Amino acid sequence: MPEVSPGTPLRVVAVTFSPGDTLDGFLDSLAAATSLPVEVVLADNGSTDGVPERAVAERPEVTLLRTGGNVGYGAAANAGLAGRTSGFALVANPDVRFEPGSVDALLDVAARWPRAATVGPAILTPTGELYPSARDLPRLSTGIGHALLGWVWPANPWTARYRREDEAPRERPAGWLSGSCFLVDLEAFWSVGGFDPGYFMYFEDVDLAERLGRHGWLHVYAPSAVVVHEGGHSTRREPHRMARVHHTSALRFLSGQHPRRRDAPLRTVLRAGLGARMLTSYVSGRVAAGARFQRPAADLPATPAGHDGHHGRVGSVGPGGPAGLPDHDDGGS
Repeated sequence: MPEVSPGTPLRVVAVTFSPGDTLDGFLDSLAAATSLPVEVVLADNGSTDGVPERAVAERPEVTLLRTGGNVGYGAAANAGLAGRTSGFALVANPDVRFEPGSVDALLDVAARWPRAATVGPAILTPTGELYPSARDLPRLSTGIGHALLGWVWPANPWTARYRREDEAPRERPAGWLSGSCFLVDLEAFWSVGGFDPGYFMYFEDVDLAERLGRHGWLHVYAPSAVVVHEGGHSTRREPHRMARVHHTSALRFLSGQHPRRRDAPLRTVLRAGLGARMLTSYVSGRVAAGARFQRPAADLPATPAGHDGHHGRVGSVGPGGPAGLPDHDDGGS
């Protein structure tokens, strides 16, 4: 993995859509998260609250990139990363708050894993619960069990296996990492074309991880780095639309894993099953299988000693700030 040249600003891309007060928390906490200079690109999908413009006026490290409309998360992130083809960049939602040193911790982990295309932190909810952000890639067996039983039986073995919920947090490879915050190797990222802009929201991070994995790249979970993410605001704001988008993205990903003509019956079954799940979400008012969080923050490891997974404990983590308005919610349900 390439190193960051001394004095080269680390590019940080946040996709914004009327982010509200949370953008200040994002930018203030970023200053204590790394010793490197940063350049923050706000890839803006049509904000109307004036907050991105104010951030640019008040903070010299921040630039505003207007995407021309609400083009979706992946397309906006691609635009924000354009022009950088090597080194590292950080992609994060604007309602993330970074714990001190967290970005430097991601860089330290990346240096130990030279085939890591992405490195993701431990992600806490504002109440201090650890979100399962480093999961296996969804396969038919686990995916069907998780989709069918996640609502009525959250502790079912298929959901637990998919989200790796029974494991203590440790530095390890994962199938995919939440796109709400990760460090990315730009050479690897652009070698597969970046995010697929065909995903408006949800599953673009899963799809990216799957394509990178096919080319031999890794995705490394780094719980020694900690961020707090409020999350889910887009879903709460437009629940029915987001239910449709979530299931459409799930169908796009799963169908893409079975593209052959002989897989047509399977794709039909997937379409019918996801359609039924979406109808259930409309009727019940629940957009997706609600994530039960793994464990309290006290179980997070401290700075790792190496690849063997032996860690100490991290100190307590604050609850984070007020709700934000991210344009991207977590890819998998």
